[in-house]
Amino acid sequence: MRRFSQRTHLVTLSEINITPLLDLAFVLLIIFVITTPLLEQSLPLKLPQGGQPDQPLDPRQVRTVEITAQGTYFLDRRPLRLDQIEAQLVREFRANPSLVVYIRADENGPYRNVAALLDRCLRNGITRFSLRTEPTRR
Repeated sequence: MRRFSQRTHLVTLSEINITPLLDLAFVLLIIFVITTPLLEQSLPLKLPQGGQPDQPLDPRQVRTVEITAQGTYFLDRRPLRLDQIEAQLVREFRANPSLVVYIRADENGPYRNVAALLDRCLRNGITRFSLRTEPTRR
């Protein structure tokens, strides 16, 4: 009967198996690819075409008001009434005078909803706003 040394049974691996690490990296990449478009647009609005490219702004200075074709108002993805949006924008404007209001309105909605929001902004001294559009197709 042949005896083996205990040393041969204690073989250490000098390589690291990176397959689980690659699997994790691919899963994170897939999650990132899926969630990125959802972060860019909150409501499926059909915006009018035209406009110029924006200059980059600090996201903390921007509030986005969205108006659906049915006339529902959203402030930063929360459905609110127009007077609630006005009160919130006035509070934030007093705290930050360089506040910019992005207005995303569906092109099939009545213009009176946009005009009502613009009127309330101007009455409270909020003059920095941007009417959002889709880039012109070439």
